[in-house]
Amino acid sequence: MSNTTQQQAILVLEDGTVHYGKAFGVIGTTTGELCFNTGMTGYQEVFTDPSYYGQVLIMNNVHVGNYGVKDGDVESGSIKIRGLIGRNLEETYSRRMAQGSLNDYLKANNLVAIEDVDTRSLVEHVRTKGAMNCIISSEILDVEQLKAELAKVPSMDGLELASLVSTDKTYEMGDPNSSIRVAVIDFGVKQNILNCLVERGAYIKVHPAKTSAAELKAFNPDGYFISNGPGDPAAMPYAVETVKEILKAEKPVFGICLGHQLLALANGIPTFKMHHGHRGLNHPVKNLITGLCEITTQNHGFGVDPEAVKKADHIEVTHVNLNDKSIEGIRLKGKPAFSVQYHPEATPGPHDSRYLFDDFIKLIQDNK
Repeated sequence: MSNTTQQQAILVLEDGTVHYGKAFGVIGTTTGELCFNTGMTGYQEVFTDPSYYGQVLIMNNVHVGNYGVKDGDVESGSIKIRGLIGRNLEETYSRRMAQGSLNDYLKANNLVAIEDVDTRSLVEHVRTKGAMNCIISSEILDVEQLKAELAKVPSMDGLELASLVSTDKTYEMGDPNSSIRVAVIDFGVKQNILNCLVERGAYIKVHPAKTSAAELKAFNPDGYFISNGPGDPAAMPYAVETVKEILKAEKPVFGICLGHQLLALANGIPTFKMHHGHRGLNHPVKNLITGLCEITTQNHGFGVDPEAVKKADHIEVTHVNLNDKSIEGIRLKGKPAFSVQYHPEATPGPHDSRYLFDDFIKLIQDNK
């Protein structure tokens, strides 16, 4: 929490906007694409979500860190965001089961953060101007020097990042004697997605991002899961080709977030960079098949081209976002393959959408 002894920190945006605040976490400099999350809880799960790799995150909630951190509240082995911006980043915490403070956690993960920023104004700015790169520093306090450093940072548009956060070796989870075997392609998969599959009786083998379709088939899976992850899906031709190949096997395929975008690309539907993306745990989505609505967790800066989907005879839209009518789910006609843009595992978030894992398991059982 801000006090007079904290070191000054500066946030500079790509459009020249400057915010002054106080240093939190480690003293240093960091860069990345600016984005914001509207969730009030679950900050530790958000920080460790591999889909945030390469991004500097604004937490829209006023108080972040007030319930500390705990080893089990993670989606990967380390913090994946590149930097953190908050109004009040709290060092004091109230949860008895917490194992430490947010400040200690950020320092242990070598993360640069800035607090005492008017995040409400900053989020409004991003919503108006769109996603852009930024730089945070608590060691360089010369704005012109920071602008020069920021100019060197590449745009997220066109970046392939999934292979940087993927596992480097295969591993298994679940009961090896299960009758349901799922091959997972890890482009930055969240731990609780894997848990949701295992909890439903699946035996899964998680594969690195650049695993070939032949290697995936060697596991003799009953279904394939295409994971979430960071970066631009259009910069992943290797993944698109893999998805095309596994679709030929006529076995159930389920994709989430980046996996949804890759399924679309594999079927001739382009993706696009969104103005400022969807990130939070309160996004309303309508299931067009059932007519029911669900409150969803989201984290994506790219989307599927709605006009191209409308013209595609082989694809059906299954879910739409009730805020902006963007496409949130599709399924292939004549093939057991479907995907959603949002995160049904919802950690953090409500569990309205976990039925999608049940649908996937049932699709596998029916296909067998």
